[in-house]
Amino acid sequence: MLTLAGVRLRRGPQVLIDEASCGIFRGEKTGIVGRNGCGKSTLLALIRGELAPDAGEYRAPPGLAIAAVAQELSDTGATLVEYVRGGDLELAALEVEMAAAAGDESGSRVNRAAGHGAAEGTRLAMLHGEYDHLGGYAARSRAAQLAAGLGFSPDDLERPVRQFSGGLQMRANLARALMRRSDVLLLDEPTNHLDLDAVLWLESWLKSYAGTLLLVSHDREFLDGVVGRILHIEGGRLRSYAGDYSAFETQRAAEAERTQAMLAGQARERARVESFVTRFRAQASKARQVQSRLKWLARLPDLASLHVEEGFEWEFAAPAKLPFPLLTLRHMAAGYGDRRVLEDVCLGVNPGDRIGILGRNGAGKSTLMRVLAGQLQPLAGSMEAAPDVATGFFAQLELEHLDAEGTALGELERRGGAAQARWTELERRNHLGRFGFRGERVFEPTRRFSGGECARLALAILVARKPNLLLLDEPTNHLDLDMRHALLVALQDFAGAVVIVSHDRALLRGACDRFLLVSGGAVAPFDGDLEDYAAWLARGAGSADGGSAAQADGLDVPSPASRREQRRLEAEARNRLTPLRAEQRKLEQRLEDLMAERQDIESRLADPATYAAADGGEQRRLSARHRELSLGITTLEERWLDVAAALETAERAR
Repeated sequence: MLTLAGVRLRRGPQVLIDEASCGIFRGEKTGIVGRNGCGKSTLLALIRGELAPDAGEYRAPPGLAIAAVAQELSDTGATLVEYVRGGDLELAALEVEMAAAAGDESGSRVNRAAGHGAAEGTRLAMLHGEYDHLGGYAARSRAAQLAAGLGFSPDDLERPVRQFSGGLQMRANLARALMRRSDVLLLDEPTNHLDLDAVLWLESWLKSYAGTLLLVSHDREFLDGVVGRILHIEGGRLRSYAGDYSAFETQRAAEAERTQAMLAGQARERARVESFVTRFRAQASKARQVQSRLKWLARLPDLASLHVEEGFEWEFAAPAKLPFPLLTLRHMAAGYGDRRVLEDVCLGVNPGDRIGILGRNGAGKSTLMRVLAGQLQPLAGSMEAAPDVATGFFAQLELEHLDAEGTALGELERRGGAAQARWTELERRNHLGRFGFRGERVFEPTRRFSGGECARLALAILVARKPNLLLLDEPTNHLDLDMRHALLVALQDFAGAVVIVSHDRALLRGACDRFLLVSGGAVAPFDGDLEDYAAWLARGAGSADGGSAAQADGLDVPSPASRREQRRLEAEARNRLTPLRAEQRKLEQRLEDLMAERQDIESRLADPATYAAADGGEQRRLSARHRELSLGITTLEERWLDVAAALETAERAR
C-alpha cells in the first residue's frame, strides 16, 4: 500500500533518514521506534502528504483515507460529543448534502401539484438510506463511546472543547481521529496524555482496527500489545524487523553479536594478510602473491559495526538522611473547596517503599500526589512529614515550569536546589551530560528543546536535588525507550521511597513492589497485578477496596498473603542486585584509573629521556610498576566478569 524507495528526509541541513526503502502493506500494524529527534514524526508527515522527500520516491494509492491526530489545540465552541462526531468526514459531508437536498425538496413543494419535485424527494430518500447505512443515527453514540474510552465522563460530553485543559483537548483530538473512517491511521505518541485505564482501552481498540496502522510510541508494552512489525530509525537508517518490540530487541541483540563476530574475524584475516604483504613486498619472487593478496584485501566487504547510540547512565545520589517514616497520613481527606475527592486515607511511606498508584481517570491519583508533595493541604485529618524529608515531585505539568528563554545550565542552577548550589560549572555540565546535554547544547534556550529533551532536563533538575522521597506523576511522557530504561534502573537502585502514577506498565512492573487503588474516594491496597487491574477495569469494578473488589468480581486473584510473599521475594531479588551493581561500578572506575596510569607509564617508558640516567633506576621502577598494574588489571577484569555473570543470573531469576 505505502512504498518508500531510496527516500531521504532532512530537517534543515541535518539528514534525518537516508536511503530508506520499505513497503507497508494493507492491514499491517507497524511500530516506528528510535531516539527522540531521529525522524519518526517527520516520516509520518511524509505519509500524511505534508512533506516531499528530499531524494527518492514515496508512493501511495490515490484516494487513500488517512487519519491522524491534530497536534494543535482547538478553540471551537462545539461540545465534546459534536467535536468527536465531526471526525467522521463522510457523515459530515453527507449531512451537508442532505441539508441541501431537504431545502431543494421543500422549495419544490409548491410545484408538486404540477408534477414537479419528485426527483428531489427521491434523491433525499436515497441520501437518508445512505446515511442509515453509514451508521449516521448511531454516530453520536459512537462518539460518546470513544470519549468514554479515553477517560471523559458523561458530564464532559456537553462541555465546549475550548474549556478543557491542553491534555484533555489532545485526548479529544485523538477521539476525533479514531472516529474517522480511514484506510491508514497515523498515531504519534498517543499515550502521552492518557491514564493507564485509557491506554488499556486504546490498546484493545487498535487491536480490532481493520486498516493500516503506523504507531510511533516509546511504550514497549503498548507496542507489544498492538504491532506485528517494527521500523527502527537509527543513525539515519531505517530498518524493518518482523514481530513486536520484544522480538525486535532480541533480533537487534543477535544482529549486533553477529556483526561483531564478523568484524573480529575479518580483522584477524586482514592482519594476517597484511603481515604477509609487509614481509614479502620487497621480494621479487613473491610479487605475484603479494599483488594477489592486495587485490583480495581490496575486495573485502566493507563491514561497519552496528550503529549503537550512546546510552544514558545516571543514578539518584544517596540521600543525606533517611528518616523513618518519611510521611504518615491519618484519616486524611483532600479536595478542592467544598468538593472532597479523597476521604479517610491512612497511609505510611517509608524508605525503600516502591508504591504504584492505580485508579480510573479523575479518581484522585494526582490529588493524592499533591497532598504527599505538600502542595495541597488536607481538608480533614493530618499529614505528618519527617523533619528531614526531601521531596522530589515530578508532576504532569513539570515541563511548563521551565523558563522558555532559560538555558539547560541556567535552569539547573536556578531550580536544582541547595544540594547543587555548591557545584562548579564543570560539575553542572557533567551532570547535564549524563542526561544527553553536551557541548554547546547546555547554552541553548529551552524553547528550542523537544518535549523529550525538556522531560530529560526536568529529570536532571530533580536528581540534582538529592531527594529521599520521589513522587513521579507520569514521568515517562515524552521520554524515549532508552531514557525510560535509564530511569527504571536508577529507581531500582534508589535508597529512598518512590511513589509512581504512570500509564507505562513496564515502569510500574519494574519499579513497584505494591499497588494502591484510588477509587470511590478511598485509597486501599490492591492485591492483584496489572493484569488483574486490567480485568478489574474491564468488568467495570468501582469498589474502593482493590483487593476485595477484585475478589468480589470473581477474578482469579491470589490471596493477599501470597501477594505479600511474592513482593517480598521480588524485593529480596532487587536487594541482591543493588550491591552487585555498586561493585560493578566501582570495578569499572578502578579499572579506568589503573589503565590510565599504565598508559602513562608506557608513554614514559617509550621516552628516551627515561633511559638517560646511568644507573637505570627510573626505568626499573617504571617497569616494576607496569607489571604491578598489569597484574592488578587482570585481577580486576576477572572479578568484573564474575560480577557481570552474577548480575545476569540474578536478572534472569527475577
